[in-house]
Amino acid sequence: MSAETQLSPEEASLKAQLMEMMRETNALSARAESPAQPLPKKQAAAPSRGPTPRPATPANIQFTEKPTQQSSAATRPVREADTATSGPFTPWEPETIEAAGLTDSEVEALILKCMLTCGNITGRQLTEQLRLSFNILQRLLAQLKLNRLVGYKADAGLNDYQYELTDLGNDRARRYSQNCTYFGAAPVSFDEYCAAIAAQTMTAKKPSRADLERAFGELVLSDEMFSQLGQALHAGKGLFLYGAPGNGKTSIAQRVTAAYGETIWIPRCVSVFGEIIRLFDPSNHEEVPLPPSAGLVNDRPIDTRWVRIRRPTIVVGGELTMDSLEIKTNSQTGVGEAPLQMKSNGGTFVIDDFGRQRMSTDELLNRWIVPLECGYDFLDLASGRKIQVPFDQLIVFSTNLEPADLVDEAFLRRIPYKLDVLDPTDSQYRTLLCLMANNLGIQCSTEMADYLIQTHYTKASRPLRFCHPRDLLRQVSNFCSFHEIDPVVTKENIDAAVKNYFAALAVE
Repeated sequence: MSAETQLSPEEASLKAQLMEMMRETNALSARAESPAQPLPKKQAAAPSRGPTPRPATPANIQFTEKPTQQSSAATRPVREADTATSGPFTPWEPETIEAAGLTDSEVEALILKCMLTCGNITGRQLTEQLRLSFNILQRLLAQLKLNRLVGYKADAGLNDYQYELTDLGNDRARRYSQNCTYFGAAPVSFDEYCAAIAAQTMTAKKPSRADLERAFGELVLSDEMFSQLGQALHAGKGLFLYGAPGNGKTSIAQRVTAAYGETIWIPRCVSVFGEIIRLFDPSNHEEVPLPPSAGLVNDRPIDTRWVRIRRPTIVVGGELTMDSLEIKTNSQTGVGEAPLQMKSNGGTFVIDDFGRQRMSTDELLNRWIVPLECGYDFLDLASGRKIQVPFDQLIVFSTNLEPADLVDEAFLRRIPYKLDVLDPTDSQYRTLLCLMANNLGIQCSTEMADYLIQTHYTKASRPLRFCHPRDLLRQVSNFCSFHEIDPVVTKENIDAAVKNYFAALAVE
């Protein structure tokens, strides 16, 4: 009699289960070793990352690139999205704590601090506050209840409850708040942020002539200036604008980002070594929400911890200090605020009136020698740790002063494009005068343009400036409005405008 026939019923059942498990394991191994099969509809295989390594990212982060080889790793289903989410990076909603780059203790702290401040709250209200899925929070809330940190206050319907803190939960929430009071959107891991910036880098963009015409269409630029700007933006390197005041250096700098013409995703805040750094700043970032979904159910599972914004353009002038370039941690809340150069990643950082800051130019330039050369910056955390942060933006210096008098050769070579913004020609001035008159609804004849240039510029040996047509015509508009006359440029009102505008200005 064989050994198998001597097995008891219980042993035979156990053996059958073990054999089934072995068959499943072998099947999984065979699938892992075989080439990846096409994914079902509404699924996408993870593309190859190419030869350039990037920081590891959770499964919810998707990079849109032309795949060179299908990955055999399992990927979560990705729903179809419209063109608004078809860029090089899309943050899909994570399905687990691990995919969100968080730990149970981090989310526990956010939940308890939120309940300590807001009082009784439902699971779905926590979802809106922390911007994590209901399924993730539901599991954690159940665990918190088992640990006697929260309890049920009332039934909220739809498999949800209203929760309240227990005495034990209240004590733990207060201890969490002593370290950091933040309980907003759950932070994104620092590695995810770095990977997102790398995927959305401006250096990968090569603006075309049409892109530049769209961005600078409101300005009157010479062919030479247009070509120089195109080369600088095509390279994606630093740009130094200099020249006389009033010729549009700031206007040019503020329109540079529009040539790249798209939106990017940034996290509301990031977490690094347990410290929270707030990144999204409504005063510097313009949010561009996705279009609303059709129907009652949102069919785009976007991770709402991220914000879709226009590529940022951050302009600073004489108010710039060294503190603005470092992480500022609020001692009361324990929350850090990202520095300006970090907020401008993926866009343009404009240093206007360069040379007139409270700090010396040497101090500022020494601070940025390494970032300009290497593409990354080093920042200090409140704990004393130092982190390496992407320095990925087009930095633009604008000044009325002579560059050679401000900086040395070592710094100038790190800003490869230096553009002298010259005074307008007679033709450019007339073109701009006509454009501004149309915009303001003022009639300006060719005779009046001749009179203005000959009388108040040629005879007075006064240089033309790009800002003069706008400023003078605004005064003409005010003159006509006050005297209740038709908005038409005449010798009388243009003389009055020139007298008001140039009275205290010395003729160069």
